[in-house]
Amino acid sequence: MPDPRCDAVRIGIVSVSDRASSGVYEDKGLPALQDWLDRALLNPVSYEPRLIADDQATIAQTLRDLVDVSGCDLVLTTGGTGPALRDVTPEATLAVAHKEMPGFGEQMRQISLHFVPTAILSRQVAVVRGKALIINLPGQPKAIAETLGGVKDAAGAQSVPGIFAAVPYCIDLIGGPYIETRDAVCKAFRPKNAQRPARD
Repeated sequence: MPDPRCDAVRIGIVSVSDRASSGVYEDKGLPALQDWLDRALLNPVSYEPRLIADDQATIAQTLRDLVDVSGCDLVLTTGGTGPALRDVTPEATLAVAHKEMPGFGEQMRQISLHFVPTAILSRQVAVVRGKALIINLPGQPKAIAETLGGVKDAAGAQSVPGIFAAVPYCIDLIGGPYIETRDAVCKAFRPKNAQRPARD
């Protein structure tokens, strides 16, 4: 259950897929994103889900609307980040950026390389638009969870940090709400001077 003492957060979740958006098959991206966030976050969350086609103009407009109109603090996309002709999510994301955050993409590929050599074909990016962070994630539910939460060894200890560990502090720095996580799913990292006092 969310902790009502935590800041409320509005999160856009976007699944980019020609076939799922046209009803050819069931979308698995949006449920995977929301499931992981529900398990990871202590904050009360309002979701803004979107299922759209692989069209650059549509993706870019959706991202603008989620940030500028709906007021999302964080937007996570899934799908459309490979080298295929219809994969244009990174281009659309960069088109709406005020700042690029290349470390997220670098770490996502490092995580995925633990599982598949084709991770080097991934083109995920992350950007800041206004006071919102936008991150492209892989398309498969298993890869979404691995990328967000990181890689654990056989004993269950974290061997490679997931990207979400850096998300709360990034959102602090751009003026967003204070995001708090469940350590068992993803331990957020903040410098000591950026941490709120522990509650009783």
